[in-house]
Amino acid sequence: MRITIVGCGSIGSKLAKFADGMEEVKRIYLLDVQKKLAEDLAATLNKGIVVDSVEDELYHCDLVIEAASQEAAKEVAMMTVNRGVDIMIMSVGALVDDEYREAFFDKAKQTAAKIYIPSGAIAGTDVLRAAHIDEIESVELITTKGPKSLAHVKYLEDNHIDVTKYDSPTVIYNGTAREAVKDFPQNINVAATVSLLGIGFDRTHVKIVLDPAATVNSHELRIRGAFGETVCHTDNKPSPDNPKTSYLASLSAEAALKRIIRKQYIGI
Repeated sequence: MRITIVGCGSIGSKLAKFADGMEEVKRIYLLDVQKKLAEDLAATLNKGIVVDSVEDELYHCDLVIEAASQEAAKEVAMMTVNRGVDIMIMSVGALVDDEYREAFFDKAKQTAAKIYIPSGAIAGTDVLRAAHIDEIESVELITTKGPKSLAHVKYLEDNHIDVTKYDSPTVIYNGTAREAVKDFPQNINVAATVSLLGIGFDRTHVKIVLDPAATVNSHELRIRGAFGETVCHTDNKPSPDNPKTSYLASLSAEAALKRIIRKQYIGI
């Protein structure tokens, strides 16, 4: 298998190193707007090679992994499925755009391209996927993060919310998943995944809590439906390389990649 990774930051780098150790992977093409990141990463791999364009690699690539940004995801994802190539999307918040999402899904059906979205740093997606077969009444996601994880968020800065000034847990966002994904593009991709699996971006309710004492990023997913009720709570250690990202997010992506490559879908 030949893989193209777009975005050589924390998660992209971990995925590249993970793939480099799999015998099924023959080549890993690396692309980043900061070319030096791709070059530095390639230097640590046995199978890595830096490229300048995703489009050129689609002719001899089996899987594209987007690990860059919502903006990059929209461009790369459509380009990839247009060629009938499979894609894994990490910046799943890009799919909040209804018109784009429907066009993207339709094109993938036409070209038989597969779309993979890892569960990310949250428990309960398996319950939500199953519950959606019948009626779901409500879905609520409560995310709690510390000041470091919420630093330099434009939404907070625009609303004059200084994350260093709070001395007790405080709700800093309370609304729909649609707005949460737009306002916190690097912090709450799990809200997009939950929305896609369940009752949509407008009916999924999100609370973001700033806790100055938090040492982990926590997600509590509450689901109520015809199946009954469930509450799934996850306390995630931040990634050592990026405090805005939970370590479990990269582990989830690695696990997804392993399943894709080896075609073993236990717990599907």
